[in-house]
Amino acid sequence: MDAAPTNVPDRPTSDDRLTVDVVVIGAGPAGLSAALNLVRARRTVLLLDANRPRNAATLRSHGFLTRDGVSPLELRKLGRTEVEGYDEATVLQAVVDRMAPDGDRWLVHGSWRGAEVEASARAVVIATGLREEFPALPTLRAFYGTAVHSCVECDAYEKAGEPLAFICETDDVVDRALLIGSWTDDLIVYTNGSGALDDAGRARLASAGVRVDERAVADLEGDRSGMTGVRLADGHVEPRTGGFVRPRWSADLDWVDAELALDAEGLVVVDRSGRTSVPGVYAVGDVTPPGPEQLIVAAGHGAVTAAAVHRDLVGGLADARDAVQ
Repeated sequence: MDAAPTNVPDRPTSDDRLTVDVVVIGAGPAGLSAALNLVRARRTVLLLDANRPRNAATLRSHGFLTRDGVSPLELRKLGRTEVEGYDEATVLQAVVDRMAPDGDRWLVHGSWRGAEVEASARAVVIATGLREEFPALPTLRAFYGTAVHSCVECDAYEKAGEPLAFICETDDVVDRALLIGSWTDDLIVYTNGSGALDDAGRARLASAGVRVDERAVADLEGDRSGMTGVRLADGHVEPRTGGFVRPRWSADLDWVDAELALDAEGLVVVDRSGRTSVPGVYAVGDVTPPGPEQLIVAAGHGAVTAAAVHRDLVGGLADARDAVQ
């Protein structure tokens, strides 16, 4: 067994480098949960976060036991405060621009407003989440997080029974539309001229009572009181009080100097415990398949990955039994 870590990470030396057991990159529910469980295992942890959460526009998060309805930003703040309460934790705001092997360790470099941070760690947990790209509708962002959402499991309850729109340009449109349809009997699917639907998909939606409009969408209608409709390119406005949108998600991993195995969507392939194809590198949360997940699920995965990191460091990284091949 390796020696017990010291309670406090090494302070910057002459080359301004921190030496820790683990660097966790990203402070959403997955990264915070991983960091919290690692410091409770007496691992020294540097938690780096750019503070650019994907759900920043969302007013309320749901489904998180004891925190149902809390603001996602407040949930992050509470989690960060808990992690910072441990002597083993160092929490810094930084945009990470490089992660590279350094002998049997990992070198992580980032910066924030001209100040640089560099750390050497035995293991790295990537919990950076995803970038999202929305259909090109001028006022979509104005209604996003209040009338329009992307997570069905998180926000459909509050929209139950309303006349809803689902804007989707990807080939998973049918499955997602049927899921939304379990909360309302008045749903229109807008494919925005993308050609995402085939005859079989149209038939499935029709049999479920879901209406489909494949014409181009110009914009959403509404005012300060909320969303009122969907305006098509031909001028027709269909009354809708809210809905869901399917963004295109992508993982930003250009800063990782390692040959991580990725799936067809560009997400980091991991085993059931968050191990990647590269020993000493772990990934958790939205950056792993299947992509975006509920906050409480991401937090649970963070705890699982933290346990794997700790056990691997105790037994040696080469002893991981189910690492990705």
